[in-house]
Amino acid sequence: MFFEGPKDTKEICWTRHIKEKMMYYRLSEGRLRRILRRPQRSEVGIAPETVALMCRADTKKSCEIWLMYQQVGKKKKMISAWRYPGISPKGEPIFIPDDVLEFLTNKKR
Repeated sequence: MFFEGPKDTKEICWTRHIKEKMMYYRLSEGRLRRILRRPQRSEVGIAPETVALMCRADTKKSCEIWLMYQQVGKKKKMISAWRYPGISPKGEPIFIPDDVLEFLTNKKR
């Protein structure tokens, strides 16, 4: 079976990276849109100017599904999605080494 992935719309732009993650984690476009509309938790993303949204997965094992996007004008640019095993800590920023953070901020310019 061939996976094409979701198509861009007026409101949402899908990157190649998120399409690959959707295949890897077996996440559907509808599931990610549902997380976008009604997240259970919202946090600041680890990449600059991004938002990360979470929704618990309805499985026997405790698992969370995360979606990271960036607001670009009126569009939401979907960047990444992943499954987190267990329950992630709330509101604690993820440690990013100074050299990696400097690389990310310089690359944006």
